[in-house]
Amino acid sequence: MVSKKIELLVGLFVALGIAALLMLSLKVANSGIGGGGESYQLFAKFDNIGGLKVRSPIKIGGVVVGRVSDISLDTEDYTPVVTLDIYIQYDQFSDATSVAILTAGLLGEQYLGVQPGFIDESVDMLQPGDFIEDTKPALVLEELIGQFLFSQGSDDE
Repeated sequence: MVSKKIELLVGLFVALGIAALLMLSLKVANSGIGGGGESYQLFAKFDNIGGLKVRSPIKIGGVVVGRVSDISLDTEDYTPVVTLDIYIQYDQFSDATSVAILTAGLLGEQYLGVQPGFIDESVDMLQPGDFIEDTKPALVLEELIGQFLFSQGSDDE
């Protein structure tokens, strides 16, 4: 009888340990079971998205205000279109807002950095489904190294 009680307690302890590891992994991955709550969508076209991925964070000054929900290719001009899911509490962006693909650290993950534009009565506000016109593409490390090497080679002549 005592051995069955110990087996039951050990089983319960193991189940609690597995549940704790699952919660820890979800917390580290910065994704919850329920997602981020209500959001609305904005769109942005880029010349080059580099290594941007779906579920990449969208940040303003380091604060996560949304996630990338989709990346597709425009069939007319073959440029990448990124769908931004912005949390509903951040709904005051003007038409002067710009978005850039940035990298966390030298070789870290890529994310979208939003630079809110000025808010004035003469400037229209972005509505759900609008395109952000002012975009800055990703800096590709290989291209930068190639430009550096090419510029060094042309200086020697």
